[in-house]
Amino acid sequence: MATVMKMPKIGLSEESSIISKWHKRKGDRVNKGDVLFTIETDKSTFDVEAETDGTILEMFFEEGDEVKVLSDVCIIGQQGEDVTGLISSESDAGESPVAEVKNDQRVDESSCRYQENYRILTDEQMTKESTDRIKISPRAKRLAEKNGVDFRTVAGTGPEGRIIERDIIDYIENGPLFTASALSEVQMREGRLYTGEGSGIGGRITTKDLAEMQHHVQMETQEYEEIELSNIRKIIAKNMLESLSNTAQLTLHTSFDATEILSYREKIKAAGEKTGLTNISINDLILFAVSRTLLNHKILNAHLVNDRLLIYNNVNLGVAVDTDRGLMVPTLFMANKMSLNEISIVVKDLVEACRKGSINPDNLKGGTFTVTNLGSLGVEAFTPILNPPQVAILGVNSITYKVKPVDGNFTYYPSMGLSLTFDHRAVDGAPAARFLNELVYNLENFTLLLAK
Repeated sequence: MATVMKMPKIGLSEESSIISKWHKRKGDRVNKGDVLFTIETDKSTFDVEAETDGTILEMFFEEGDEVKVLSDVCIIGQQGEDVTGLISSESDAGESPVAEVKNDQRVDESSCRYQENYRILTDEQMTKESTDRIKISPRAKRLAEKNGVDFRTVAGTGPEGRIIERDIIDYIENGPLFTASALSEVQMREGRLYTGEGSGIGGRITTKDLAEMQHHVQMETQEYEEIELSNIRKIIAKNMLESLSNTAQLTLHTSFDATEILSYREKIKAAGEKTGLTNISINDLILFAVSRTLLNHKILNAHLVNDRLLIYNNVNLGVAVDTDRGLMVPTLFMANKMSLNEISIVVKDLVEACRKGSINPDNLKGGTFTVTNLGSLGVEAFTPILNPPQVAILGVNSITYKVKPVDGNFTYYPSMGLSLTFDHRAVDGAPAARFLNELVYNLENFTLLLAK
């Protein structure tokens, strides 16, 4: 009996995922456990395996399609098996219900496709009254959206003028639409034609578009590499812009004498095999100190939501992780109740999962305060950006050497910078400074902090 493979639900809050790669095609023989396709959320990637042995009889989506969770993705069965009863209406191009879309725009300019023997689309084809509805099958609509086609300009050949998939394919193959004036200009030109989407009504190419195209052609003579932003990079960009636009961010900078934590770490490394402790890093020591210090400054361990400040009793530390796919911030839940060694172990596991792309999306949420460390990259000071609804984030900088007076003489000491960004809507400068002062004290007297 055939099996319908559905888009899995990754995490409690994920509503859709993108099929980033198909590892099998229609007609391929598969065994249970074979990787069928790879999906991508805005945070991680996962391989989806076949649930049974058989042959891929149907595939409903292509690479790059965003698919709602629990939607039918493909069907696995025996060669020649009738699976028409398993194909949902959303996946069946022949039987799919008609999607109706209101058309609120009227096209005033006559338009045509540019071909060797171009044709002028009729007003009936190109112009629809605002009261009309465009009939289009879901599969055709999906193909149009994927390829940037304005289906309002497509003449349907299906029943009752419905736009079907082959109409969209014909549109794509025949080329873009031009306004009459743009068409007249392009016919007088030699060389390359405009192939992008126009800025005119219904995506029509205008004379302005042609001028911009000419500029683009000139720029193409310059050597450069074009890289499409990944899904996660787009999400990061969107979140960063929203953070800066919707919060009142202020950053305080300070530093501390790192002699104590450097000495303590050397002792751990020397006794690691005897004690069974993990390879505890400087960042682990800072995370431990932050988790304890925040308990006395809970106004920074908070979320600002709809003009309400939610102050948390436990510290869920977000830890910024640099990956090949972009910045990820997994959460170290209940960090204030973990030992130093536990913090080190859990953080390493989270970092590895992020870099492998196997992190559970639920582990990327729920943080109440974030720590981001650029010190290993030699950064002496920077301005971290808030991760709303959190009200504060701590940046950790590199170690530099400074001079201080000791017994009438000057001596060098290792200084590590700290940069605290906070939302001034929720926290004033003085409480933020008091947190930094206590954190500096705890780091400079780390062994005393461990004794508490």
